Amino acid sequence: MARPKSKHPTELELEILKILWRANPLTGRQVRDALAGFRELAYTSVMTIMGIMEDKGYVRRKKQGSSYLYSTRIKQATTTRRMLLDLVERAYDGSVTSAVVNLLETSDIQPEELEQLRELIRQKTKQ
Repeated sequence: MARPKSKHPTELELEILKILWRANPLTGRQVRDALAGFRELAYTSVMTIMGIMEDKGYVRRKKQGSSYLYSTRIKQATTTRRMLLDLVERAYDGSVTSAVVNLLETSDIQPEELEQLRELIRQKTKQ
């Protein structure tokens, strides 16, 4: 039985998107080389995934010389926000507070990050 279609990028698609969000446009070979640092894949496998991502509307490709350049069609902030809100809805019944408390209790947070959180809470309380 086929896997149901995901409304979010798969793990590998997200890794490719992260690479392209940092530096795009890139060729398929440049994407594969960037992935090679933590995930060894054949060039043809990367190109297959990039084709699927183009079909899903995540990336676009433009012919340049004998190769294609790939760039993102979706924004990082929008994509990660949707993924996070979906996780909060599914795992924490929509409770942002429960999700944040869980993260605070189970994560090592640097003092600078805690100060950023305090400042954000101060700003939110003024609204």
